[in-house]
Amino acid sequence: MDGRPAFAVVPFAEWAALLERLEELQDIADFKEAVARGEETLPRAFVERRLAGEHPLRLWREHRGLTLQALADCVGCTRQMLSMIERGKAAPSADLLARLAAALDVEMDDLHPGWVTFLAGICA
Repeated sequence: MDGRPAFAVVPFAEWAALLERLEELQDIADFKEAVARGEETLPRAFVERRLAGEHPLRLWREHRGLTLQALADCVGCTRQMLSMIERGKAAPSADLLARLAAALDVEMDDLHPGWVTFLAGICA
């Protein structure tokens, strides 16, 4: 074949390092494509806090720079109700959840506290 070898043999450790580097480069390319499409990216601290079990409503509210009162005014409920939801002491109605999602510009599923448990189970 043109005087070139048909394959190469490399030590396994080098092969593993090459694969790891290729995966890293693919992650970088995927990130750049997502940003180019206008997809929102989240800070690492947001993701770490979410994985640690913080309520997504609090995270999204803070990420959007809103106080409890500002969000409450926006969705037509009380600051106390939002505080109870964020602390896991109350669950929003479907209607309130839809208004919260719209106000925070997220999907309703993004505000569901149980997704971290679900994702942790499938990623383990």
